[in-house]
Formats: sequence, C-alpha cells, structure tokens
Amino acid sequence: MPTFVSAFGVALLTASSCGGGTIAQPPILPPTSGFILVWSDEFSSANGSAPDSTKWTYDLGGGGWGNQELQSYTSRPQNVQMQKGNLVITALQKNYTGTDGIARNYTSARLKSQNLFAQAYGRFEARIKIPRGQGIWPAFWMLGNDISQNGWPKCGEIDIMENIGREPGIIHGSLHGPSSVAPTSDRTSTIFLPAGQNYVDDFHVYAIEWEPGAVRFYLDSSNYATFTEDQWPSGGQWVFDHPFFIILNLAVGGVWPGNPGSTTQFPQQMLVDYVRVYSKN
Repeated sequence: MPTFVSAFGVALLTASSCGGGTIAQPPILPPTSGFILVWSDEFSSANGSAPDSTKWTYDLGGGGWGNQELQSYTSRPQNVQMQKGNLVITALQKNYTGTDGIARNYTSARLKSQNLFAQAYGRFEARIKIPRGQGIWPAFWMLGNDISQNGWPKCGEIDIMENIGREPGIIHGSLHGPSSVAPTSDRTSTIFLPAGQNYVDDFHVYAIEWEPGAVRFYLDSSNYATFTEDQWPSGGQWVFDHPFFIILNLAVGGVWPGNPGSTTQFPQQMLVDYVRVYSKN
C-alpha cells in the first residue's frame, strides 16, 4: 500500500514529543497539508451547556454493552456538559435506574455521531485528557454505519484510543472485524510513555489516517501502528472500506478493565478539547 507521512505530525513536532509536557492546541490543518477539514466540534459553547444535538446523540442505559460494564449511560448534565472549552464526560458512583429499568451503581455518558455524521477514509483526531483508576475505561472509537443492518462485528470497529485506568501509561489502538474461524478478526497495538509519565497528566492528540486498505494510528506526532488489508488475519474479513461514525465514552468496569477497586476515586472525568475529521485533498 502507498505510504504517506502525516503533515499534522510534522507540524506538531515543534510543540511536543510523545513523552513531552503540555501540548499547545494544534491548529486546524490547512489544505496544503493534503487534508481538508470536513467536520468538527471544538466544544466552545457556554459552560454547563449540552453537546451540539446536530452533531451528537447518545447511547443510553445500563445493559452492560456487551462487555459486562457497570455504568448506566445517561444524557444528564451531571454526566455530560461543556466546561471551559471542553466536552466533559463524568463517571459518578451513583445509584441510578434508567428508562431501561436497569439499576446501576455508576453513571456516565456515551456520545455518538450515528445518523448525523459518518465518513470513510481521511484523518480522524481528538485532543483528550483521560482519567485514571482501576476499572475506568475511556475510549475514542468508531463503528461502521451499517451496524443496524449487519450487526457487530460485521460492521467493523476502529478503536482510535482506549485506555484501562490501571495502566495510565499505555494507550491501545485496534481494528476489529468478522471472522470465519474465530469470534472476531483483530489487529491491535500499544504505545507506552517513558517510566514515570502518564497519559492522564495532560492532553494528547489521538488520531488515525485511513485510506483504502490501510489504517495508521497516531499519538501526538508518532505513527505507532499501521494495519493493512494485506496483513489481515487468515479467515478474517477486512471491513474498513465504508463509512464509520464516531463514539466518545467513559465506561466503568467490564471484562477488560475489571471492576473499580477500593483505591478508585469518583468522580472521574474525560476531557475532550475537540474532535476533527478531514478528507484527503
């Protein structure tokens, strides 16, 4: 597959390295970078306001979401609102029963652009400060917009950023699709910060650059993983050549992160400075 260098990564090198300190907010990429901005949310509305309903809707309820998660997702301002130029998703230890009738001991929020925006290919990026703690699970990810027709995993899943709170210095990027020989076909990679440094201590830019047959994963200026159709697992189907929609969520508990422990503090907050989507020029 053709290889191209992220113009964004080149521009950001002067602002920060992967393990560096505070990152100045990156500018919107100019057309000369090879990318054109086609959709974004800078989360600049008034403190306490709700997310833009023309760009975001919600998944709601406490059914575990296929991962035995412990939270009930809500659209309440206690769990999601604008503050100081950021989208703030807050996980609370709170007894709550949603409209689905399921009682949970935690609440949080899960936003999505489903039926409002989806795109195939381009650059998808968000500047995020993640929370910490055993059982805390922030994510910036995407699902194929054919999920209502074909279900998961046939629709495909692109995990641009996942972190499990007990590992504050590790970020995961992954692709998941269907398989004829296993429950799913997958490719995943991680990127570590140097010892003593944690992603939770500052904002970082998490991104993919996606073209036919290839998805490249970025942390700040580092292209730390590239997955291609040619290297896809035997028996798996490459399902990453159609539009996907965006998801931002903060889960509590689940099969992978485990449940919160005695040292886990609440509330926990995931701060999102912006989400930007570009197409190739």
